[in-house]
Amino acid sequence: MITYDRMTIDSTGAFLIGELERLDQTLHEPLVNITWGRDIDLREDVSIADDSSSFTNSTFAAAGSVQSSGKNFIGKVSNAIPGVAVDIGKTSQPLFLWGMEVSYTIPELMSAQQLGRPVDAQKYQGMQLKWQMDIDEMVYIGDTAMGKYGLLNSTSVTTSFVDVGAGGATQWTTKTADEILKDVNDLISDCWAAAGYAVCPSKLLLPPAQFAYITSQKVSTAGNISILQFLEDNCIALKINGKKLDIQPCKWLVGLGVPAGSPSAATDRMVAYSQDKNRVRYPLVPLQRTPLEYRSIYHITTYFGKLGVVEIVYPECILYRDGI
Repeated sequence: MITYDRMTIDSTGAFLIGELERLDQTLHEPLVNITWGRDIDLREDVSIADDSSSFTNSTFAAAGSVQSSGKNFIGKVSNAIPGVAVDIGKTSQPLFLWGMEVSYTIPELMSAQQLGRPVDAQKYQGMQLKWQMDIDEMVYIGDTAMGKYGLLNSTSVTTSFVDVGAGGATQWTTKTADEILKDVNDLISDCWAAAGYAVCPSKLLLPPAQFAYITSQKVSTAGNISILQFLEDNCIALKINGKKLDIQPCKWLVGLGVPAGSPSAATDRMVAYSQDKNRVRYPLVPLQRTPLEYRSIYHITTYFGKLGVVEIVYPECILYRDGI
């Protein structure tokens, strides 16, 4: 009787199948949730030759004529007319080179073809999954080892706690629909005010548990709408922006808030911001590949790209609130 060790079996994906065994040929990949493409726009002008991405913020200063803080009125014979002063500051972040090798031997490839399970396609899909997962983490929380932050934990964004409800706690599970609406409206209005009432947030990210709660919980025992719909219909962003607030779940917000209580424990965070390429974006260099290399019995190719750091051009247009 022929036997196979585990290395031989795993190397080709072959299994010992009995005559009465029905093998499901579907390839079941790992369970992964990737949402970065939904929550941020890309800055696509960066290339593989660039070492960093940067942007500028301009500050204007203009003094009045009669009063320094007044209007620029002038007379018909004025000969001392004030001008405009401009200060331009640059913010630069590095672009990190990312790479992964995909290789397989000719015997592996031939065995996989005979079995109908392409090892080359599977390794390519695994590489693509790792690429997407790394982008997802980089967009939302950055990289701890590199000391870089993301959309949800930037040090340039203001953070505060939600108010305590009538139930004596800040968590949404202890609050009424009106108290939850107040938390959201306070966050929106504070972010709107921080931006000089020029830009009102259009998007709200919530931890999955809180999103599930407001989706399934009714406004009241006599109500026929969920708290989620109640928020969309009554949030101040609807009147200001002319469209409903885009409320989405995000797994990276779980436990991301500032610790509170005694003993201190991590809290969940919600984030309000404006998803606009001119205010927040992510620089990304798409994947490229080297030509297929034949080395001994191996087929080898390397995929590479560059991951940037989230560019928050206007930190005033984002606001964090913890404790929900």
